[in-house]
Amino acid sequence: MENKFKAEIDKIVSSKKRGDNIFYFSSEEYNNKIQKIKELKIGTLKKTVTNIRPIRKYDVVSIGGKEKLIKPIVDNESDVLYYVTVDELFEVIHTTHLTVGHGGRNRTMAVLKTKYCNVTTEAVVAYLGLCSNCQVKQSNPKRELVTKPILHSAFNSRAQIDLIDMQSQNYNNYRYIMNYQDHLPKFVILKSLKTKRAEEIALNLIDIYTIFGAPAILHSDNGRQFVNSIITNLNEMWGDIKIVHGKPRHSKTQGSIERANRDVEEILASWMADNKSKDWPMALKFVQFQKNRALNSGIGRSPYEAMFGCTARTGLLSAGIPYDEIEKLKSEEDIEELFNNSNHSDHINAVEDDLVRVGDLENEVNLETEN
Repeated sequence: MENKFKAEIDKIVSSKKRGDNIFYFSSEEYNNKIQKIKELKIGTLKKTVTNIRPIRKYDVVSIGGKEKLIKPIVDNESDVLYYVTVDELFEVIHTTHLTVGHGGRNRTMAVLKTKYCNVTTEAVVAYLGLCSNCQVKQSNPKRELVTKPILHSAFNSRAQIDLIDMQSQNYNNYRYIMNYQDHLPKFVILKSLKTKRAEEIALNLIDIYTIFGAPAILHSDNGRQFVNSIITNLNEMWGDIKIVHGKPRHSKTQGSIERANRDVEEILASWMADNKSKDWPMALKFVQFQKNRALNSGIGRSPYEAMFGCTARTGLLSAGIPYDEIEKLKSEEDIEELFNNSNHSDHINAVEDDLVRVGDLENEVNLETEN
Protein backbone atom coordinates (compact mmCIF):
# COMPACT_ATOMS: atom_id res chain seq x y z
CA MET A 1 0.00 0.00 0.00
CA GLU A 2 2.85 2.38 0.87
CA ASN A 3 4.56 1.78 -2.48
CA LYS A 4 1.30 2.38 -4.36
CA PHE A 5 0.73 5.60 -2.39
CA LYS A 6 4.20 6.89 -3.22
CA ALA A 7 3.56 6.12 -6.89
CA GLU A 8 0.32 8.17 -6.71
CA ILE A 9 2.15 11.09 -5.07
CA ASP A 10 4.86 10.93 -7.75
CA LYS A 11 2.13 11.31 -10.37
CA ILE A 12 0.68 14.31 -8.54
CA VAL A 13 4.07 15.98 -8.18
CA SER A 14 5.06 15.36 -11.81
CA SER A 15 1.75 16.78 -13.07
CA LYS A 16 2.40 20.15 -11.41
CA LYS A 17 4.38 22.97 -12.91
CA ARG A 18 7.63 23.82 -11.18
CA GLY A 19 6.31 27.04 -9.65
CA ASP A 20 3.04 25.44 -8.50
CA ASN A 21 4.67 22.68 -6.44
CA ILE A 22 4.75 24.39 -3.06
CA PHE A 23 3.50 21.53 -0.86
CA TYR A 24 5.57 18.50 -1.83
CA PHE A 25 9.23 18.45 -0.75
CA SER A 26 11.82 15.78 -1.42
CA SER A 27 14.24 15.10 1.44
CA GLU A 28 16.91 17.05 -0.43
CA GLU A 29 14.66 20.10 -0.94
CA TYR A 30 13.59 19.90 2.71
CA ASN A 31 17.18 19.92 3.98
CA ASN A 32 18.14 22.73 1.58
CA LYS A 33 15.33 24.90 2.95
CA ILE A 34 16.49 24.27 6.51
CA GLN A 35 20.06 25.19 5.61
CA LYS A 36 18.95 28.37 3.84
CA ILE A 37 16.82 29.52 6.80
CA LYS A 38 19.73 28.93 9.18
CA GLU A 39 22.13 30.91 6.97
CA LEU A 40 19.68 33.80 6.69
CA LYS A 41 19.25 33.90 10.46
CA ILE A 42 22.96 33.95 11.29
CA GLY A 43 23.70 36.41 8.46
CA THR A 44 25.99 34.30 6.26
CA LEU A 45 23.48 34.64 3.41
CA LYS A 46 22.70 38.09 2.03
CA LYS A 47 19.13 39.20 2.72
CA THR A 48 17.81 40.06 -0.72
CA VAL A 49 14.11 40.33 -1.60
CA THR A 50 14.22 36.77 -2.95
CA ASN A 51 16.01 35.38 0.10
CA ILE A 52 13.79 37.10 2.68
CA ARG A 53 10.66 35.46 1.26
CA PRO A 54 11.44 31.99 2.74
CA ILE A 55 11.71 33.45 6.26
CA ARG A 56 8.06 34.47 6.03
CA LYS A 57 7.06 30.92 5.13
CA TYR A 58 9.50 28.73 7.07
CA ASP A 59 11.28 28.44 10.37
CA VAL A 60 13.53 25.81 11.90
CA VAL A 61 13.12 24.08 15.25
CA SER A 62 15.38 21.52 16.89
CA ILE A 63 13.55 18.55 18.41
CA GLY A 64 15.76 16.11 20.27
CA GLY A 65 18.78 17.40 18.36
CA LYS A 66 17.06 16.90 14.99
CA GLU A 67 16.13 19.93 12.90
CA LYS A 68 12.57 20.25 11.61
CA LEU A 69 11.04 22.71 9.18
CA ILE A 70 7.98 24.46 10.62
CA LYS A 71 5.61 27.30 9.83
CA PRO A 72 6.66 30.56 11.56
CA ILE A 73 4.80 30.99 14.83
CA VAL A 74 2.82 34.14 15.46
CA ASP A 75 3.11 35.57 18.96
CA ASN A 76 -0.46 34.73 19.93
CA GLU A 77 -0.27 31.16 18.64
CA SER A 78 1.23 28.17 20.45
CA ASP A 79 0.73 25.30 18.04
CA VAL A 80 3.68 24.08 15.99
CA LEU A 81 2.81 23.16 12.40
CA TYR A 82 5.41 20.94 10.73
CA TYR A 83 6.34 20.55 7.09
CA VAL A 84 6.82 16.97 5.97
CA THR A 85 8.71 15.42 3.07
CA VAL A 86 7.17 13.23 0.40
CA ASP A 87 8.83 10.23 2.06
CA GLU A 88 7.07 11.01 5.36
CA LEU A 89 3.61 11.57 3.89
CA PHE A 90 2.39 7.98 4.03
CA GLU A 91 3.26 7.41 7.70
CA VAL A 92 1.77 10.76 8.73
CA ILE A 93 -1.55 10.21 6.91
CA HIS A 94 -1.73 6.51 7.82
CA THR A 95 -1.23 7.11 11.55
CA THR A 96 -3.73 9.98 11.62
CA HIS A 97 -6.31 8.04 9.60
CA LEU A 98 -6.20 5.16 12.09
CA THR A 99 -6.64 7.50 15.07
CA VAL A 100 -9.95 8.73 13.65
CA GLY A 101 -11.21 5.19 13.10
CA HIS A 102 -10.86 5.20 9.30
CA GLY A 103 -12.81 8.44 9.12
CA GLY A 104 -13.28 10.06 5.73
CA ARG A 105 -11.45 12.93 4.07
CA ASN A 106 -12.83 15.73 6.25
CA ARG A 107 -12.22 13.96 9.56
CA THR A 108 -8.69 12.94 8.60
CA MET A 109 -7.82 16.43 7.32
CA ALA A 110 -9.26 18.08 10.45
CA VAL A 111 -6.70 16.26 12.61
CA LEU A 112 -3.81 16.66 10.16
CA LYS A 113 -4.31 20.44 10.05
CA THR A 114 -3.64 20.67 13.78
CA LYS A 115 -0.09 19.36 13.32
CA TYR A 116 1.05 19.76 9.70
CA CYS A 117 0.87 22.60 7.19
CA ASN A 118 1.69 20.96 3.86
CA VAL A 119 -0.40 17.77 3.88
CA THR A 120 -2.89 18.33 1.07
CA THR A 121 -6.42 17.08 0.52
CA GLU A 122 -5.34 15.43 -2.74
CA ALA A 123 -2.71 13.42 -0.83
CA VAL A 124 -5.35 12.27 1.66
CA VAL A 125 -7.75 11.35 -1.16
CA ALA A 126 -4.96 9.35 -2.80
CA TYR A 127 -4.42 7.47 0.47
CA LEU A 128 -8.14 6.82 1.00
CA GLY A 129 -8.37 5.36 -2.50
CA LEU A 130 -5.88 2.67 -1.43
CA CYS A 131 -7.30 1.90 2.04
CA SER A 132 -9.08 -1.46 1.83
CA ASN A 133 -11.29 -0.79 4.87
CA CYS A 134 -12.46 2.51 3.40
CA GLN A 135 -13.21 0.89 0.04
CA VAL A 136 -15.41 -1.72 1.76
CA LYS A 137 -17.16 1.08 3.63
CA GLN A 138 -17.85 3.02 0.42
CA SER A 139 -19.25 -0.07 -1.31
CA ASN A 140 -21.99 -0.41 1.33
CA PRO A 141 -25.27 1.28 0.31
CA LYS A 142 -25.96 4.48 2.23
CA ARG A 143 -29.22 4.64 4.13
CA GLU A 144 -31.29 7.76 3.77
CA LEU A 145 -31.12 9.76 6.97
CA VAL A 146 -32.96 12.77 8.31
CA THR A 147 -30.14 15.28 8.65
CA LYS A 148 -31.94 18.26 10.17
CA PRO A 149 -30.35 18.73 13.61
CA ILE A 150 -32.36 19.16 16.78
CA LEU A 151 -31.42 22.30 18.66
CA HIS A 152 -31.03 22.53 22.42
CA SER A 153 -29.72 25.27 24.63
CA ALA A 154 -28.26 23.08 27.36
CA PHE A 155 -26.34 19.88 27.84
CA ASN A 156 -28.48 16.95 29.00
CA SER A 157 -31.66 18.54 27.64
CA ARG A 158 -32.47 15.51 25.47
CA ALA A 159 -30.72 12.17 25.04
CA GLN A 160 -31.44 9.14 22.92
CA ILE A 161 -30.66 5.47 23.22
CA ASP A 162 -30.65 2.88 20.50
CA LEU A 163 -29.60 -0.75 20.25
CA ILE A 164 -27.27 -2.18 17.63
CA ASP A 165 -27.89 -5.87 17.04
CA MET A 166 -24.66 -7.90 17.27
CA GLN A 167 -26.27 -11.35 17.66
CA SER A 168 -24.54 -12.60 14.52
CA GLN A 169 -21.21 -11.79 16.21
CA ASN A 170 -22.03 -13.08 19.70
CA TYR A 171 -18.91 -12.77 21.88
CA ASN A 172 -18.87 -14.08 25.47
CA ASN A 173 -22.70 -13.87 25.44
CA TYR A 174 -22.66 -10.16 24.54
CA ARG A 175 -25.22 -9.65 21.78
CA TYR A 176 -26.10 -5.92 21.66
CA ILE A 177 -24.51 -2.50 21.75
CA MET A 178 -26.33 0.26 23.60
CA ASN A 179 -25.64 3.60 21.91
CA TYR A 180 -26.42 6.56 24.18
CA GLN A 181 -26.12 10.04 22.66
CA ASP A 182 -26.64 13.51 24.05
CA HIS A 183 -28.08 15.66 21.29
CA LEU A 184 -26.35 18.95 22.04
CA PRO A 185 -22.67 17.85 21.91
CA LYS A 186 -23.40 14.62 19.95
CA PHE A 187 -21.31 12.83 22.56
CA VAL A 188 -21.86 9.05 22.53
CA ILE A 189 -21.36 6.41 25.19
CA LEU A 190 -21.29 2.77 24.16
CA LYS A 191 -22.13 -0.23 26.35
CA SER A 192 -22.07 -3.92 25.50
CA LEU A 193 -25.21 -5.82 26.54
CA LYS A 194 -26.00 -9.50 26.94
CA THR A 195 -29.73 -8.89 26.61
CA LYS A 196 -32.02 -6.03 25.65
CA ARG A 197 -34.07 -6.26 28.83
CA ALA A 198 -35.04 -2.92 30.36
CA GLU A 199 -33.33 -3.83 33.67
CA GLU A 200 -29.91 -4.30 32.08
CA ILE A 201 -30.25 -1.12 30.02
CA ALA A 202 -31.37 0.86 33.10
CA LEU A 203 -28.37 -0.39 35.08
CA ASN A 204 -26.00 0.85 32.37
CA LEU A 205 -27.82 4.19 32.19
CA ILE A 206 -27.39 4.61 35.95
CA ASP A 207 -23.65 4.23 35.40
CA ILE A 208 -23.79 7.07 32.84
CA TYR A 209 -26.09 9.33 34.84
CA THR A 210 -24.05 9.14 38.05
CA ILE A 211 -21.08 10.53 36.06
CA PHE A 212 -22.69 13.03 33.66
CA GLY A 213 -26.13 13.60 35.18
CA ALA A 214 -29.51 12.64 33.70
CA PRO A 215 -31.36 14.28 30.78
CA ALA A 216 -34.85 15.72 30.95
CA ILE A 217 -36.06 13.68 27.98
CA LEU A 218 -35.06 10.18 26.94
CA HIS A 219 -35.90 9.20 23.39
CA SER A 220 -35.78 5.87 21.58
CA ASP A 221 -37.21 4.59 18.33
CA ASN A 222 -37.67 1.15 19.89
CA GLY A 223 -41.12 2.17 21.11
CA ARG A 224 -42.84 4.04 23.92
CA GLN A 225 -43.47 0.91 25.99
CA PHE A 226 -39.78 -0.05 25.74
CA VAL A 227 -38.57 3.33 27.02
CA ASN A 228 -41.24 3.55 29.70
CA SER A 229 -40.03 0.19 31.04
CA ILE A 230 -36.49 1.56 31.20
CA ILE A 231 -37.64 4.74 32.98
CA THR A 232 -39.65 2.66 35.46
CA ASN A 233 -36.56 0.61 36.30
CA LEU A 234 -34.47 3.79 36.60
CA ASN A 235 -36.94 5.25 39.10
CA GLU A 236 -36.82 2.04 41.14
CA MET A 237 -33.01 2.16 41.29
CA TRP A 238 -32.72 5.92 41.78
CA GLY A 239 -35.81 7.59 43.18
CA ASP A 240 -34.57 11.16 42.66
CA ILE A 241 -34.28 10.84 38.90
CA LYS A 242 -37.18 12.12 36.80
CA ILE A 243 -37.14 11.58 33.04
CA VAL A 244 -39.96 11.68 30.53
CA HIS A 245 -40.28 9.75 27.27
CA GLY A 246 -39.62 11.60 24.01
CA LYS A 247 -41.92 11.61 21.00
CA PRO A 248 -41.94 8.27 19.17
CA ARG A 249 -40.25 8.30 15.72
CA HIS A 250 -39.10 11.87 16.40
CA SER A 251 -37.83 12.89 12.93
CA LYS A 252 -35.27 15.41 14.17
CA THR A 253 -33.55 12.92 16.48
CA GLN A 254 -33.99 9.77 14.44
CA GLY A 255 -31.46 10.77 11.76
CA SER A 256 -28.85 11.78 14.33
CA ILE A 257 -28.81 8.49 16.23
CA GLU A 258 -28.99 6.42 13.04
CA ARG A 259 -25.97 8.27 11.66
CA ALA A 260 -24.17 7.66 14.96
CA ASN A 261 -25.05 3.95 14.76
CA ARG A 262 -23.62 3.76 11.25
CA ASP A 263 -20.40 5.47 12.34
CA VAL A 264 -20.05 3.10 15.31
CA GLU A 265 -20.55 0.03 13.13
CA GLU A 266 -18.02 1.24 10.55
CA ILE A 267 -15.37 2.21 13.12
CA LEU A 268 -15.89 -1.07 14.97
CA ALA A 269 -15.55 -3.12 11.78
CA SER A 270 -12.34 -1.27 10.90
CA TRP A 271 -10.92 -1.76 14.41
CA MET A 272 -11.62 -5.50 14.31
CA ALA A 273 -10.03 -5.79 10.86
CA ASP A 274 -6.95 -3.75 11.81
CA ASN A 275 -6.43 -5.68 15.05
CA LYS A 276 -7.49 -9.07 13.66
CA SER A 277 -9.80 -9.52 16.65
CA LYS A 278 -13.44 -10.53 17.14
CA ASP A 279 -13.58 -9.13 20.68
CA TRP A 280 -15.93 -6.26 19.88
CA PRO A 281 -17.05 -5.68 23.54
CA MET A 282 -13.46 -4.82 24.46
CA ALA A 283 -13.11 -2.64 21.35
CA LEU A 284 -16.11 -0.46 22.23
CA LYS A 285 -14.10 1.88 24.50
CA PHE A 286 -11.66 2.62 21.70
CA VAL A 287 -14.49 3.03 19.18
CA GLN A 288 -16.27 5.40 21.58
CA PHE A 289 -13.14 7.55 21.91
CA GLN A 290 -12.51 7.61 18.16
CA LYS A 291 -16.12 8.54 17.45
CA ASN A 292 -16.14 11.35 20.04
CA ARG A 293 -12.82 12.89 18.95
CA ALA A 294 -13.73 12.91 15.24
CA LEU A 295 -15.06 16.05 13.55
CA ASN A 296 -18.86 16.24 13.50
CA SER A 297 -19.98 18.35 10.53
CA GLY A 298 -23.32 19.16 12.18
CA ILE A 299 -21.76 21.00 15.14
CA GLY A 300 -18.51 22.04 13.43
CA ARG A 301 -16.24 20.41 15.99
CA SER A 302 -15.72 17.06 17.67
CA PRO A 303 -18.25 15.87 20.28
CA TYR A 304 -15.37 15.74 22.79
CA GLU A 305 -14.63 19.45 22.21
CA ALA A 306 -18.33 20.31 22.47
CA MET A 307 -18.60 18.33 25.70
CA PHE A 308 -15.43 19.38 27.52
CA GLY A 309 -14.32 22.58 25.77
CA CYS A 310 -10.92 21.24 24.68
CA THR A 311 -9.48 18.78 22.19
CA ALA A 312 -8.98 15.18 23.24
CA ARG A 313 -5.41 14.49 24.31
CA THR A 314 -3.71 11.27 23.28
CA GLY A 315 -0.52 11.38 25.31
CA LEU A 316 2.59 12.50 23.45
CA LEU A 317 0.73 12.48 20.12
CA SER A 318 -1.05 15.64 21.36
CA ALA A 319 2.18 17.36 22.38
CA GLY A 320 3.18 18.49 18.88
CA ILE A 321 6.20 16.18 18.77
CA PRO A 322 6.92 14.50 15.41
CA TYR A 323 6.02 10.80 15.15
CA ASP A 324 9.59 9.69 14.52
CA GLU A 325 10.73 11.34 17.77
CA ILE A 326 7.84 9.92 19.83
CA GLU A 327 8.87 6.38 18.96
CA LYS A 328 12.23 6.96 20.67
CA LEU A 329 10.70 8.07 23.98
CA LYS A 330 10.52 5.27 26.55
CA SER A 331 10.84 7.03 29.93
CA GLU A 332 10.45 10.38 31.67
CA GLU A 333 14.23 10.82 31.39
CA ASP A 334 13.90 10.56 27.59
CA ILE A 335 11.28 13.33 27.65
CA GLU A 336 13.49 15.56 29.79
CA GLU A 337 16.39 15.01 27.39
CA LEU A 338 14.12 15.93 24.48
CA PHE A 339 13.24 19.21 26.24
CA ASN A 340 16.89 19.98 26.92
CA ASN A 341 17.87 19.38 23.30
CA SER A 342 14.98 21.41 21.85
CA ASN A 343 15.26 25.10 20.95
CA HIS A 344 11.50 25.62 20.70
CA SER A 345 10.88 25.81 24.43
CA ASP A 346 7.55 27.67 24.40
CA HIS A 347 5.67 24.77 22.88
CA ILE A 348 7.62 21.83 24.33
CA ASN A 349 7.46 23.28 27.84
CA ALA A 350 3.66 23.02 27.74
CA VAL A 351 4.09 19.25 28.03
CA GLU A 352 6.76 19.66 30.67
CA ASP A 353 4.41 21.89 32.70
CA ASP A 354 1.81 19.11 32.60
CA LEU A 355 4.39 16.67 33.99
CA VAL A 356 5.35 19.16 36.70
CA ARG A 357 1.71 19.56 37.73
CA VAL A 358 1.33 15.78 37.88
CA GLY A 359 4.46 15.61 40.02
CA ASP A 360 3.09 18.31 42.37
CA LEU A 361 -0.19 16.40 42.63
CA GLU A 362 1.66 13.21 43.51
CA ASN A 363 3.57 15.07 46.24
CA GLU A 364 0.32 16.50 47.64
CA VAL A 365 -1.25 13.04 47.71
CA ASN A 366 1.81 11.59 49.43
CA LEU A 367 1.77 14.34 52.07
CA GLU A 368 -1.92 13.79 52.75
CA THR A 369 -1.32 10.05 53.06
CA GLU A 370 1.53 10.61 55.53
CA ASN A 371 -0.63 12.98 57.60
